[in-house]
Amino acid sequence: MAKAAGKPQAQDLGGAEGAFIFVPLGGTGEIGMNFNLYGCDGAWLAVDCGMGFSGPETPEAEILLPDPAFIAGQHDALLGLVITHAHEDHIGGIARLWPQLRCPVYATPFTAALIRRKLAEAGIGRELKLHIVPCGGSFALGPFSLRYFGFTHSTPEAQGLAITTSYGTVFHTGDWKLDPAPVVGPVTDEAALRALGDAGVLAMVSDSTNATVEGHSGSELDVKKSLEALIMDLPGRVAVTCFASNIARLSSVIAAGEAAGRHVALVGRSLSTYVAAAQEAGYLQDVPDFVPEEEIGSIPDDNLLLLVTGSQGEPRSALARIAHDSHRYAVLGEGDTLIFSSRVIPGNELAVRKVRDALARRGVNIITEAEEFTHVSGHPARDELRRLYALLRPKHIIPTHGEWRHLSAQAELARETGIPTVLVEDGDVLQFAPGQPRVVDSVPTGRLAVDGDRLLPLKGSVLAARRRLLFNGVVIGSFAVDAKGRVLGTPRISGPGLLDEADGKARLAYEAEFLDELNALPQGLRRDETAFTDAARAALRRITGKRLGKRPLVEVHILRLDNT
Repeated sequence: MAKAAGKPQAQDLGGAEGAFIFVPLGGTGEIGMNFNLYGCDGAWLAVDCGMGFSGPETPEAEILLPDPAFIAGQHDALLGLVITHAHEDHIGGIARLWPQLRCPVYATPFTAALIRRKLAEAGIGRELKLHIVPCGGSFALGPFSLRYFGFTHSTPEAQGLAITTSYGTVFHTGDWKLDPAPVVGPVTDEAALRALGDAGVLAMVSDSTNATVEGHSGSELDVKKSLEALIMDLPGRVAVTCFASNIARLSSVIAAGEAAGRHVALVGRSLSTYVAAAQEAGYLQDVPDFVPEEEIGSIPDDNLLLLVTGSQGEPRSALARIAHDSHRYAVLGEGDTLIFSSRVIPGNELAVRKVRDALARRGVNIITEAEEFTHVSGHPARDELRRLYALLRPKHIIPTHGEWRHLSAQAELARETGIPTVLVEDGDVLQFAPGQPRVVDSVPTGRLAVDGDRLLPLKGSVLAARRRLLFNGVVIGSFAVDAKGRVLGTPRISGPGLLDEADGKARLAYEAEFLDELNALPQGLRRDETAFTDAARAALRRITGKRLGKRPLVEVHILRLDNT
């Protein structure tokens, strides 16, 4: 989708005066970082606020967030942030971005329990007003009448959101599937969806993640049966890794462990967090007591099952530490089995492969969905999309939540069923009404990288310097000068990762050449701190390029000594 000419500032749209609009700032044209805006008659509504992981193309950052600058510039008109479900790509940005949004947040009980924990860790739990809405509940915010609709998904309480204004109703699906036996929680409320369709749906903003997949996504109950049969016959220690947020899968693994006579241990902090939140919301009430991590070694191997975080190969996860034999309590070795009950998120293939390889070196038997039936997706395949189209009968489909190939696949499917489609990407301004849905403008978008306690623009100067460091390294020249700018002694040059610390002869020649360049600078220039620094940096860059054939980041440190 070509961007409209120009990049309007936040105030230009004015909350869509006299119109009903949709503005995705993250998650449309990409996987993760879901952050969507709806505007109507001077007011704004945000739906979801997630995070994403960087890929090989951005090694200088690990966690990415959508840049909220567009709506932060008019946060007084932002009536609320409504959350569809508890996955990190939908809630993972709240704690870091809310200080720029400053609006109430609305979520169902399970999702709210997780958000509270994140807010407490960030120290803003008392500032943010968190409203708990029951599943299927309704509420109003300014010109928006809102109603949740329950779906099945790979985490409890996934809710589609009907957004009704004077211009009509738009249905925002969030993440969903149609699972006839979800193990935890109710099935999708198809009767309510059909009634909504009877009342009329102007447009459906729809999850496209599995729009390229024919058939049905599968049922959690079938995975549960498969895991029970698989684990029953395995010798030695058994470990299962899956997404901590998939409460139904956790329930199935725990039940499989019980059926096989195994005690279950949770290994990884996020597992404990999600289980606690689930139990607070009324789920997992009948599970046995878990074996504390520090007592894992006291359980016989054939009577132990480990539920482990790290299915995506995260380097600091419990599974990665087990794979490299650095976990304090959990160990897997010869004759033990690890089951991957998850898919690999695109971009994580290399990290997962490294973990699997390290485990295989230790003699661990590895089972994935390629060998056994260990996983089903939480997103709708094409048969489920067709079913939802039939229930809601929207006048238009707006594909979201996916890369461009996913969006295009859903657009094609919708057209096959006779439903007009408008393709958008992050930053597009889609006007639902008045008139036919169409892209009318675009707004600034961007990505922020989480850097410790800071948020940095992904394309800003700090991360640009870090990218350069990754590929070209850094060379630092340090030297002392007196009050007249005369160099005292010999400069010191360091280049971690570039210069061989053991090659003293080459270093001395390098430093001597730098000293000659410094001494050749005009005396008057040496008295000007800024000019001297720039000239010294240029000299070091010139020498480095000649000696190393590279253009690393170059810096100089000048120590001025008052020797009067």
